[in-house]
Amino acid sequence: MSDTTHIAVPSSARGGNAAHDVNDYAHFRVVPARHRARTAGTVLAIALIALVLHSVLGNPRWEWSVFAQWFFAEPILEGLSRTLLLTLVGAVIGFALAVPIALARLSRSPLLAACAWAFVWLFRSIPPIVLLLLLNNLGYLYETVWIGVPFTHLTFYNGPTTDLISPFLAAVVGLSLNHAAFAAEAFRGGILSVDQGQREAAAALGLPHARQAWRIVLPQAMRAVLPTAFNDVIGLAKGTSVVYILAMPDLFYTVQIVYHRNLEVIPLLMVATIWYLVILTVLSAIQVHIERHYARGATRSQPQRPVLVSLLLKPFQRSKNTSAEQAAPIGDAGWAQRRNGGRVGIHNVSKSFGTLKVLDNVSLTVPSGSVTVILGQSGSGKSTLLRSINHLESVDDGFIDIDGELVGYRREGRTLYELKEKDILRHRAEVGMVFQNFNLFPHLSVLDNITEAPIAAGVPRAQAQAEARALLARVGLAGKADAWPRQLSGGQQQRVAIARALALKPKVLLFDEPTSALDPELVNEVLDVIRQLARSGTTLVIVTHEIGFAREVADTIVFMDGGRVVEAGPPAQVLGNPSHSRTREFLSKVL
Repeated sequence: MSDTTHIAVPSSARGGNAAHDVNDYAHFRVVPARHRARTAGTVLAIALIALVLHSVLGNPRWEWSVFAQWFFAEPILEGLSRTLLLTLVGAVIGFALAVPIALARLSRSPLLAACAWAFVWLFRSIPPIVLLLLLNNLGYLYETVWIGVPFTHLTFYNGPTTDLISPFLAAVVGLSLNHAAFAAEAFRGGILSVDQGQREAAAALGLPHARQAWRIVLPQAMRAVLPTAFNDVIGLAKGTSVVYILAMPDLFYTVQIVYHRNLEVIPLLMVATIWYLVILTVLSAIQVHIERHYARGATRSQPQRPVLVSLLLKPFQRSKNTSAEQAAPIGDAGWAQRRNGGRVGIHNVSKSFGTLKVLDNVSLTVPSGSVTVILGQSGSGKSTLLRSINHLESVDDGFIDIDGELVGYRREGRTLYELKEKDILRHRAEVGMVFQNFNLFPHLSVLDNITEAPIAAGVPRAQAQAEARALLARVGLAGKADAWPRQLSGGQQQRVAIARALALKPKVLLFDEPTSALDPELVNEVLDVIRQLARSGTTLVIVTHEIGFAREVADTIVFMDGGRVVEAGPPAQVLGNPSHSRTREFLSKVL
């Protein structure tokens, strides 16, 4: 039996035209399905709300008239102001301490990481009320306090401890230290949640460490940090009530004083309760707006800004865009159309991860302006060799140079000294890298992704934006400057990644399997861009499994196996008539 309802249509309608039939259907009345469980739940919720309101508002023992009398009373407002001040100062100082402590916990210095861990361990362990009492009685342990530069006579303060450590200062310091210990762990968790590829992309662009942290890592970490951080702030706002132990008249202590005098306990407790509810409601509203700000780029649709913020930023954004467009003609990118690439020399390079030897005495020369494609099965050392060229991986033996300049080291005689990271970052500007998984910065627009490294290198913002727009036009994405990476297809994201790498005008451009993360129909749009680059004069080193593409664009094919260069030569030789049996075996499986 069919479940389809058959509707009898009048014969006059059947004999008429189709439009008339459709109009007949317009006269049917649609009855929505009834959900009895939802209705019952709604009725139950209304009944519970009514019972609670009747119980609270209809019971004279709540003494709402007394509540109204004291809610805006001057002593209550003074106590409220102290609570707000302690919350604000404690949160600001706590977060200011939490960020460096979190970074110190992640430091490669064991001693620094241990000291940061000890701070967190200590101040999370001590109850706030005990910490406040210890600080308030610090004068018993140390009669005087000296503040100055150690081992010098330079003094900023020297006096009795009791004059310096007032109850208010003890409360601020105690609450701040306690808050910093918890917030530091929230920041550390947020930083660890940022994908390692984001750090590698920032390092490959030569961004200084401070800028990596401030512009790339922390903004992305904030999405994970904010819920916990605001929980801590809310806890801090409520936790200020412990300062009653120092006889400080905050909101809760003031309420206690009042109800001890007039014995109106319940109405005064409700005064404190409602004010705490107001404070936490405001903090929750602020949290929503800040989370919305840091959620930019996390979804395909951009979160809406609050209306007031949009109105304030609108004139600035218009003037900024106008100046950027007028600063330089969009087509002014001659350097991007033809460049002299760098010569890469790889000399007896070896690299191990524990007991696994990934690169084994590799030597290779990549001529200036050439296209070199590296082939080999997974685990053959291709990506490690590529990452060694811009020192994302340091080598154990041998060295690499670009135009005769060592990568990651300075030479004194026959000894190589590894450079400091800040010096390595400056040299990486000459070696662009395009990653397998794009590694675009999701919280930055397409335009900001491309301009971030040039601006950090000192290029004026207007010039960097003009050149970025020219690069976007060159890779076929002129209309995507203001889009977020997540709004783009995989092929479009990879083309933006190529434009970002080109923005630093590198001598050498490295591609680590640029099409392996793409759907088959998106591969060609990325390969087309690389084909154009192959004719630009920039030196290209490409790790790929696209044999047909390699045959088309490569000047040299390098086949690696077991961390060694097994065979290298022109495409016709290596792909058409390989001399090594391992090369023939590999090609027989992939061709």
